[in-house]
Amino acid sequence: MLDFISPDPVALHARLRPEALAAVDLATGRRWRYRDLDRDVQRAVAVLTRDGVTRGDRVAALARNSVHQVVLQQALMRIGAIFVPLNWRLSLPELARLLLDCTPRLLVADQTLPELPPGCRAMPMAAFTAAVDAADPAPPCLPHSGMDCCIILYTSGTSGTPKGAMLTPQFLLATAVNFNVLGEVDTGAVFLCDSPMFHVIGIVTQIWPPLLRGGRILVSPGFDALRTNDWLGDASLGITHYFCVPQMAEALRDAPNFAPQGWTSLKALFTGGAPNPPAHIRWWLDHDVRMVDGYGMTETGTTLGMPLNPDLIREKAGSVGLAGPLTAVRLVDEEDRDVPDGTPGEILIFGLNVIPDYWGRPEERGRAFTADGWIRTGDIGIRDPDGFISIADRKKDMFISGGENVYPVEVEAALVEHPAVREVAVIGIPDERWGEVGCAFIVATAGSAPDHDDLTAHCQRLIARYKVPKLFRIVDKLPRTGSGKVMKHLLKQAL
Repeated sequence: MLDFISPDPVALHARLRPEALAAVDLATGRRWRYRDLDRDVQRAVAVLTRDGVTRGDRVAALARNSVHQVVLQQALMRIGAIFVPLNWRLSLPELARLLLDCTPRLLVADQTLPELPPGCRAMPMAAFTAAVDAADPAPPCLPHSGMDCCIILYTSGTSGTPKGAMLTPQFLLATAVNFNVLGEVDTGAVFLCDSPMFHVIGIVTQIWPPLLRGGRILVSPGFDALRTNDWLGDASLGITHYFCVPQMAEALRDAPNFAPQGWTSLKALFTGGAPNPPAHIRWWLDHDVRMVDGYGMTETGTTLGMPLNPDLIREKAGSVGLAGPLTAVRLVDEEDRDVPDGTPGEILIFGLNVIPDYWGRPEERGRAFTADGWIRTGDIGIRDPDGFISIADRKKDMFISGGENVYPVEVEAALVEHPAVREVAVIGIPDERWGEVGCAFIVATAGSAPDHDDLTAHCQRLIARYKVPKLFRIVDKLPRTGSGKVMKHLLKQAL
């Protein structure tokens, strides 16, 4: 007897709401009703099984976003096989290493191919799409356990070493439920999906919540600020939810066609994946857009989220909110003892939305999880008396200056309040007197030339003196992962 059956929202809504519009591929204009989408998923099952894909096999994708990538993922889950979306921004040697790690039977691609491991063959995405269109639907699949791995997502590797997080159907369902409750998703929801599908936001958070509710996904091949602004303002599309990393939101406001007054159907602009300074959140509220920040990881999906109440968003700007209904969160000290409100502590997470393990790395579980199953996030959080949690920083990014803990996110939030600072990343560097001091890498706003003394004085008005960086470096851009996180290890290497 299976403990938990793998969820299949497409098959469900193909019967509940067969004529409802389920998906639109914005690049081609092709549209799928739920009945059509369910049929194409089952056609893809026929194509894949004919190609020898069976339960437990891995099938990788190296491709831009498309509805057919969603079809591929859903079909593999019906088979009981494992979908592995790869980051097409990586170099060919990096991709080859990931393929060697997951050893797929098949690679579906629309990008330049890396070296393939033994036993793997490539199929162009166009050929997969054509084969699906030509196939007859396979017979219905037997249900599989919701506890088995169905997606391998490689972490963004801010430390330089990606790991394959093993996502289960239970994880997908729990993330969808958490986001649906926190994000007020209903059957009329329309999600614009342009975050890359090799990221948890792209393949899970922007896809599963609307499909679970019988809503609609509008799939774009990728983010483009001009194009996304046009779509958000297109009343005929009726976009209600848009999820992006903070850097994408900043690109929207910098684009010449930015006109948020036309986003009449949008409930909120959701952000995650990287710190979002309170000053930015308040700026969006002043332009009548609810910017709703949240928190999650590749290993936990949607975990925390702010409510959509604009007064609370403004009052709690900088917070990532409350835990979703299927998640528990603790903040603990170095001895794993719970800390009181207002005290920084590492965030531990437990719930149905937590991965069971890492692909091929059993030793990682002992490092990543407590003995009783809570995952260690490596992030430092602070909980206020109302239960709202703010992210202080990554545990490994914290540094100690003169015996005091300094959390770079707090320093970055202060610096970004300066009108000459567009983006900033702070790291700790060795110092003979203080042990460590802060070094701020700053991307200046257009036409600005930030001055060291002015930046220092600005920081001293907002934060304690020991937190103020001793060095400021002006750079053209910050090195980021595909999910928008700053790769601080590269900044340290540069020094």
